[in-house]
Amino acid sequence: MQNRIAVTGVGVVSPAGLKKETFWANLKAGRSCVDHIKRFDASLYPSRIAGQVHQLDAYSHLSGRLTKKIDVFAHMALVASEEAIKDANLDLGSCDKDRIGAFMGNALGGWLFAETELRDLYLEGREGISPYMASAWFPAASQGQVTIYYGLRGYSKTVVSDRASSALAMWYGAKVLRDKKNDYCLAGGMEAPITPYALLSANTHGSLSKNNLTPKTAYKPYDLYRDGFVLGEGSGIVILEREKDALKRGVNIYGFIKGIGFSCDGSHRIKPALSSQALEVAIKDCIRDCRWREQDVDYICLDAEATELGDILEVKALKGVFGKKLGDISLSAPKSMFGNLLGAQTSLDLIATLLSMQNSLVLPTINFAERDSYCDIDCTPGQAVAREVNKALIIARGRGGVNVVVGVEKN
Repeated sequence: MQNRIAVTGVGVVSPAGLKKETFWANLKAGRSCVDHIKRFDASLYPSRIAGQVHQLDAYSHLSGRLTKKIDVFAHMALVASEEAIKDANLDLGSCDKDRIGAFMGNALGGWLFAETELRDLYLEGREGISPYMASAWFPAASQGQVTIYYGLRGYSKTVVSDRASSALAMWYGAKVLRDKKNDYCLAGGMEAPITPYALLSANTHGSLSKNNLTPKTAYKPYDLYRDGFVLGEGSGIVILEREKDALKRGVNIYGFIKGIGFSCDGSHRIKPALSSQALEVAIKDCIRDCRWREQDVDYICLDAEATELGDILEVKALKGVFGKKLGDISLSAPKSMFGNLLGAQTSLDLIATLLSMQNSLVLPTINFAERDSYCDIDCTPGQAVAREVNKALIIARGRGGVNVVVGVEKN
């Protein structure tokens, strides 16, 4: 990208906090926010632990009339959007709303609303189902609700690409700004998979941790005894605008989305290829798009699938691209503290990375205890480490072998 796209506001709804300050404090402390699922009976599920959002209603500015019409994934997106708009000091009333868009990513849509209404349809017939069912569950519902709530009429888009959804959504928003089709964009992701059917679907994939007895230490990427990632829910929304416009407004700039690289393994509709080649291509393309050199990268926010194959392939790709230079780059997976939010994950990875840049602190990977000889990287285990971070990569991979790498810089 030739023109830098600034991030001027962030909004967080996560298991680690519903404000950026709480989110940062918990991550900096290395605090695990994973626990047993208690909102419904998950006792028969192979994986019955998750990073869950609590007290969403207490932080919500939305009316009860509206929340009855939408799924919780849209509710989370609206709360995070409000926080991001306030954080960016963006007065929507004085903006041309024909030039403001929303770019959102998720993988599953709104299954709590869908499950409830389909059950009522089965038990009560057509009279028992909510008229809002059709507009509440589908993946684009959150983007639609955000644009309706704020009256945004600019170019907008929803992206569904498994765990790379919000990465591609934020890139799409940045590209539209670069092409001068919008002046501002709300971009990010939202996911609410902690529901009976959504959790069942996620369990069938086989990549979730079954370490149900000790949920706080279950998500342990790169550890010898890892057994999968932990599911999480939440939303991350950022405000994007062109650098010159942000400077003109005199607002805080967290950092810049500088470039992107993406590829597909081209191997299987679900399983990744048994090679790191495609991920290496995505990493190299991102560095090239950013106009950096490999040695310019200070930090990499890892994908951290916490499966044997996923972790080994990621480490192999990093070694293939950076070689001995990898030892000079800080690596970590903050998501080990609150779970993997599937389609929304990269939005929170981006926010965590920007806060790391602002605070000159690399967040830790928790639960790392036993080194795997095939994953011999320094993933910043246990405790945060002070370091100036100016240029960073964020890795996102999804089912079917999609690979997305986003480059962000501080100055």
